[in-house]
This record gives sequence, C-alpha cells and structure tokens, in this order.
Amino acid sequence: MQGITLLISIISSALIIVLRPAYGLAVCLGVLVWYPDYLRISIGTIDISAARIILPLLLLRCLMDSCICRKFVWSRLDTWVAISMAVYVGMYCLLRPFGMAVENRGGFLMDTWLAYICARLIITDQAALTRVIKIVAVLLALLAGLSLIECTTHRYFFYPLLRFRPWNAPEGDPSLRVAGRWGLSRAIGPFSHSIMLGMCFAMFLPLIWTLRHERGDWHAFAYPLSIMAVLGAFSSMSSNPWMMVICVVGLLVMERYRRWVKPALAMLVVLFLMLEVISNRHFYHVLFQYMNPVGGDWWQRAKLMDCAIETIGEWWLTGYRGMDPDWGSRMGMTITDVNNEFILAGVEYGIWGVIVLCTVLGLAFQQLCKVYRLSKDPVTQSWIWALGVVLAGLIVSLQGVSLFGQNVTLFYCLLGFIGSSGNLAESPSESRVWMTDRTVLSPAEDMRPAVPDARVTG
Repeated sequence: MQGITLLISIISSALIIVLRPAYGLAVCLGVLVWYPDYLRISIGTIDISAARIILPLLLLRCLMDSCICRKFVWSRLDTWVAISMAVYVGMYCLLRPFGMAVENRGGFLMDTWLAYICARLIITDQAALTRVIKIVAVLLALLAGLSLIECTTHRYFFYPLLRFRPWNAPEGDPSLRVAGRWGLSRAIGPFSHSIMLGMCFAMFLPLIWTLRHERGDWHAFAYPLSIMAVLGAFSSMSSNPWMMVICVVGLLVMERYRRWVKPALAMLVVLFLMLEVISNRHFYHVLFQYMNPVGGDWWQRAKLMDCAIETIGEWWLTGYRGMDPDWGSRMGMTITDVNNEFILAGVEYGIWGVIVLCTVLGLAFQQLCKVYRLSKDPVTQSWIWALGVVLAGLIVSLQGVSLFGQNVTLFYCLLGFIGSSGNLAESPSESRVWMTDRTVLSPAEDMRPAVPDARVTG
C-alpha cells in the first residue's frame, strides 16, 4: 500500500501545481476525506501520510502567488494558534525523549499548523470558499452513499486496509466490535473510527447548507447534498455525531431567529445552575444521560470529567508525561480512554494546553461575531453564521470525543476558514448592495458618478 499512497500523493501534487490554489485546497481535502490516513509511507521510524506530502507543496504554491501573499493579514487568532503550537510542541518535547518527540511533533505540525496556514492563505474572498465547499460537498455526498452501503449491508470497503498500517495492525479493530444498533452496522469508511466518519459529515454540513444562496443549479443541489451529509453522519450509528448533527441543525434553524440567541444562551446558563442544584449532581451527568440520542457510554464520559476535576493537582503543571492517568480503574477499564479533547489537552500538556485551546476557540468566536456585525450583505452573514455553527457543533462534540486521524487536519482547515472570515466581508453578494442605512441601490444608481451639487458648494 505504500506504493499506492505515493501514487496518490504524486497525482494530488501534480493537480495542486496545475490548478488554482482554491482547487488545490479542495484536492487536499478530498484526499483527507477519501484516502485513509493510516496508510502511510514508512521511512525508518517516520510515517508519512499523503496529506503530509501534499500540504507542504500546497503551502509553497500559495507563497509563490504574490496576489495571495499581498492579501494575507496577520490576525490575533493567528498569534494564538501559533502560541498553541508552541505549547503543544514545547511541552511535548520537554516531557518525553527528545528524539522521539521531535519526530512526533514534526508530523503534528504538518497535520495542524500547515493545514491552518494553507486555509488562511487560500480563502481570500467568498468566491474561494464557495469553490472549495462545492467540491467537498460532492465528495462527501459520494462518501455518504458508500457509508450507507456499509451501514445497511454490513460490508466494509476500507476496513480490510487496516492491516497495512505501519503500527499495531491487529486482525480486528476494537472500535468495530461494538454491536450495531437496530440491525445496522456502524459505517467507518476511510476513517479509523466510525465516530470520526460521522463527525466529518457534521463539520461540513453547515457550509454545504449555505450553498443554497448560490444561483442556478447549485441552489437546488444544496438541499440533496445537505441531506446526504446528514445521512452520512447517521450511518456512523454513533451518539456523538448524532448529537452534533442535532446541535448543528438546531443552530442553523436559529439563523432565522437571531434575536433569540442571547436569551437562549442566558436560559442555558440558568438551566445548568438549576440542574446542579435540583438534581443534586453535576449538571454534565444529567446532560450526558438524557441528551444522548442513541444511548452510548454516557456515564464514562461524565466520570472522566469528575476524575479530571478531582485530580487537577496532579496534572495541572506538566500533565501526565505521556503516561496513563490511571482513571480507568475507577470506571472498570484496564486503560483510561480520554475521549474528551479538553481533558486530553490537560493530560498531555497540563493546564497550559487547556488554556490555549479555550483561548483559540474563544478568539475564533469573537472574530466571527465581529465580522458578522460589520457585514451588511445577507449572504456573507449566512456564511459567517455557518462557520459559527461549525465551531459551536465541534465544541459540543469535543466534550465526548478527542480528535485523531484525518479529523485533526480537517479541524485546523476549518479553523483557517474562520481565521479568513474577514475576507468574506470584503466580497459582498453580486445580487444586491447593502448600504449602511439598509437602502438598496439599483445598478444604474450604483454606477452613476458622484457630481457635486452646485447649490451646496455655492
């Protein structure tokens, strides 16, 4: 399989060189979505995925484009993403054998920092984002069809390729030994876990739905493509993607009732406080128990939070230095499954990892809110709302799962889209021009040159 990985990388690299940067990014996302991340080229102790070959070339392609470089403006979000990278790399290298840590963090930076920078550079306007999402929407619709076949026929197409991964290639993956639900299998596709497959569809669902604002055929295609994304997420038969889809759909509906967002957030805070008092247990225990659409191991996720809070004195400074925190014994498990991205950041990097992760997510929300308020174009506002829904859905989902595989790179690509959200406001919709006083000018009036009024100038 190493030869096939190399061939995929060469073909994708050639497309990136020939095509415009936006389509090159779409090619990279297509490889992430359709080609298993665990199929890698091994050079000594280094494992190189196809994305790690493509992303540096895509970055070089962007840097050679003077137009792209001129439009790039460094932002505060970029600064904090860079600080988070310094924490993730620095703490890892300080607490583990240096040689192994350098190899690991080199691959980590390719999967995260390069993906973020490429997305930041390429999304220079609304048209660039639209081109990327159109291609990704079609690729995900095809993947959803494959996932539905796996879910209903109990036949896995990519799962046999797990034996070719260069590390720990077991005969069967434990994640697939979980019994199916209602006679259906848990589709896994080219991902290493069914939850990651479902999350991939849920992450792009808001952006695919926003294509309904396009003219012509894409306006009509947006609806079936969105339905396919929902079905793809449901084919994972996992509670986490289902919950993320419910959250995403609810927030997309809220776009029409934006004035209720702040009251709803205030009511949510009050609800959490009431649950804490009335139920006589932590509110997240109640949420995990009653807001899990298909059941699942909600108690383990709630107990994981309890353990993290109770032992904060052990991990806040340096984490657990790559060792098992030994919380699994409290939950009847042989090892600790840290399936919470925020807790995993604390376990790996100490409280500093949690701080930078929360700061990056908070600044991303702040930037989206600022751009939304400044923009007067309804289509641009819809794109900004969709990016905010992606971020909110991910935050909810990351309470019950930690990212790995392709989804890490996809997350940082989406974060790069958010970082470039300011560029979307600079390219208003062609259908109408909104002025600051909400008046609409006709094309003839908009093109008419300004002539001084003699009565005013005297």
